[in-house]
Amino acid sequence: MKIATWNVNSIKARLPNALDWLREAKPDIVLLQELKCVNEAFPAMEIEELGYNLALNGQKTYNGVAILSKYPLEDIVTTLPGEPEDTQARYIEAVVSVGKEAIRVVSVYVPNGQDPTSDKFPYKLRFMERLANHMETLLTYDEKLVVGGDYNVGHQDIDVFDAEILRGTTCFHPEEQKRFRTMLNLGFTDIWRSLNPTAKRFSWWDYRGGGYSKNEGLRIDYLLLSPRAVDAVRASGMDEDTRAKEKASDHIPVWCELS
Repeated sequence: MKIATWNVNSIKARLPNALDWLREAKPDIVLLQELKCVNEAFPAMEIEELGYNLALNGQKTYNGVAILSKYPLEDIVTTLPGEPEDTQARYIEAVVSVGKEAIRVVSVYVPNGQDPTSDKFPYKLRFMERLANHMETLLTYDEKLVVGGDYNVGHQDIDVFDAEILRGTTCFHPEEQKRFRTMLNLGFTDIWRSLNPTAKRFSWWDYRGGGYSKNEGLRIDYLLLSPRAVDAVRASGMDEDTRAKEKASDHIPVWCELS
């Protein structure tokens, strides 16, 4: 089973690229972020024609997450506990049943935070705390668990193009990294880094300033796996060729294969 996460940065704007990638990469489960459309505007027909079942949590213009699966989806949840007044569409989870095996998958879009001095930054930190608390609860279920998405934080120096320049800025701030480590310390594994301990590769490059051509990127998209899921891992990779295409998302897919 191949599971991938991808911030598409508007599914309608990237639809030709997304369909090409789905045909070529053939993932069984896809965790999408930043749909930028309501559920009714999602290109369901085109994606269902490729054999995917859909679980959607859309929002007009901003945010939006989805799960695409070649297998039936059950127990769909679209809210992250801990802040009832939060209406931003940033979270979705579902159970995928494959024979007698149950795999719970989560697609999450962590807020960017804008700037450490803005009021959006505390919201980001609270969101990460709520996510960690819920991940701890999910670990108690008798299932494999994969929590994938755009976490909007570079975890270590090797995950960004220039740690000294970026240190203390949004997406490379010690308070964000502390909360990301809390998730890992629950028992989750950043599976791509686990299999590529010394590789300096990125999953996002800014459109501005020629970020991709200069390779000035960040690794902020992760698949975090529970211990039971890690035991089944065969491989993990990133599909950087999607970033070089016309009208590309600024993020690339990150994937892993489970036996």
